[in-house]
Amino acid sequence: MEIYSAKAKSYSEQLNKINKKYNSVSFLRLISILLFLGSLYFYMKGNETIFLILAAFLFMGFIFLMQFHSKLLFKRKIKEALVKINEDEIAFLDKNSIPFENGIEFNDFHHPYAYDLDIFGEYSLFQSLNRTATFIGKKTMAKQLLVLSASEDILDNQVAVKELSAKLEWRLEFLALAKITNDTKSSYEALLKWSRYNSASLPKWSIFISYASPCLFVLLFLSYLFSSSLILVNCLSYLFVFNLIVLGTLLKRIKIEIANSTNIDKVIGNYGLLLSKIEEENFESSKLIFLQQKLKFKTANASIHLKQLSALFSKNDTIANFVTAVLFNGTFLFNLNVLKGLIEWKKEHASALEEWLEVIGEFEMLNSLANFSYNNPAFVFPTLNADFKIDFSNLGHPLLNANTRVDNDVSFHPESFMILTGSNMSGKSTFLRSLGVNMVLSGMGSVVCASAATVHPLPILVSMRLSDSLSDSESYFFAEVKRLKQIMDQLELNPAFVLLDEILRGTNSDDKRNGTIEVVKKMIGKKAIGAIATHDIEVCLTTDEYPNVLTNKCFEVEIHNDELNFDYKLRDGICKNKSATFLMKKMGVI
Repeated sequence: MEIYSAKAKSYSEQLNKINKKYNSVSFLRLISILLFLGSLYFYMKGNETIFLILAAFLFMGFIFLMQFHSKLLFKRKIKEALVKINEDEIAFLDKNSIPFENGIEFNDFHHPYAYDLDIFGEYSLFQSLNRTATFIGKKTMAKQLLVLSASEDILDNQVAVKELSAKLEWRLEFLALAKITNDTKSSYEALLKWSRYNSASLPKWSIFISYASPCLFVLLFLSYLFSSSLILVNCLSYLFVFNLIVLGTLLKRIKIEIANSTNIDKVIGNYGLLLSKIEEENFESSKLIFLQQKLKFKTANASIHLKQLSALFSKNDTIANFVTAVLFNGTFLFNLNVLKGLIEWKKEHASALEEWLEVIGEFEMLNSLANFSYNNPAFVFPTLNADFKIDFSNLGHPLLNANTRVDNDVSFHPESFMILTGSNMSGKSTFLRSLGVNMVLSGMGSVVCASAATVHPLPILVSMRLSDSLSDSESYFFAEVKRLKQIMDQLELNPAFVLLDEILRGTNSDDKRNGTIEVVKKMIGKKAIGAIATHDIEVCLTTDEYPNVLTNKCFEVEIHNDELNFDYKLRDGICKNKSATFLMKKMGVI
């Protein structure tokens, strides 16, 4: 955390210096325009050339100051973002808050584990990992948390995350650029919709006029300057009106092309800055080099092409200003030429645009995992195998406080399925979620909360947290049976890692016990690996029938000085101690 404190202080000092320059330039800009107007006034009053020359220099100075002012504004936004990024990390590591988006919009109650393992929402895995700032970044991050990558991709991600973890400065600057992008789901989708819209070529006559008419206008205007002929003035007037009529016939086409594109030029320009940041960095891992190479398109990098597109959309915004639109289109058919440029750009580059944006998303996702690794140096990258071996040493839940978290060793071989017992509050559910969350992290190429890990990447199937679905007229029991059916159907296709927590709670004891035993038998028959938590001791006797597959583990509770004591340590065997009766007596319930 010290590194973030040092950087926050350093960036704050840099920001203060920029703010001083920014305010000084703002003042000088105001003075220059006032002096410019004053010089024009004295020139018009006295017709002295010195004031006209002074006005010209002041105007050029004003233009220079405006450009410098814009550069300072950009630098100020970056430094503000960098200060905020480091302050957010400090607040997060201090456990004061989680100042990151929680991705609740990506939650899927029908997903095999998203809801049960708290992947999205407040205090979720997504919120803790998330260091994305663009919509495509969040979308990529969410998708990566919900799918199992191939082993080759997991290994590639691990190497990429290791490399990015060491590039702290680069990651912070990349995130700062992403934050000032200020894109939204709507702007992202509007851009993709525009790129996919099949723009027909302009009529040949309009293309000819787009070249010929501006040239003719310039020729007539220059001729008038030399001859002062009124006939040429009439010709210029007719040509001005003719150009506006031509533009009017294509106005609908222009509006369709730029529909929903307000401020999209700024978003595209900032996308270009992010791509430029990627293009200019030297990477060593194959995954990052592969992503970087995707940005080479024909004779230039993607950032150059996006800069061109941003400029075209920016120019086309003039159609919204009536006076400017009439002046520029009446003379040079400005918006017709911009429309022509947009259509040509789309034909040349549209096929690659979505891929470029996906590269941004991939880098934001990998940066998030790199940040997670950097902030947790004790976490490890799991070793992968194809032998269905899953082992964790000192496994813990990555979202729990490291100072109070209790870690456990767990192995799923030679016995592949665990029957877990323990009283309420003893740690069973937290342990199951620790297993699930770390398997999710393993499947995306991240570090895991363990001191050592060996994992065979498997699909994850969970039934831990279900609720009555009133909108679907579904009882809790029926919702649970549907989830178990979903799990069984998936096991028919592939082996999977399964976590079940106290299933069949909506039926009587005998029915629940018999159903649970049959579920366990069927799952191990389908080569499932995982664990089931239960309060029913008789379910544990199933291990006698399958000693090479099933194992009993438990969390115990002890009573010391008339108080319950939970140590949250995983033990061999079946739970012996009970806490429910003791707790109810202590609280006066019974």
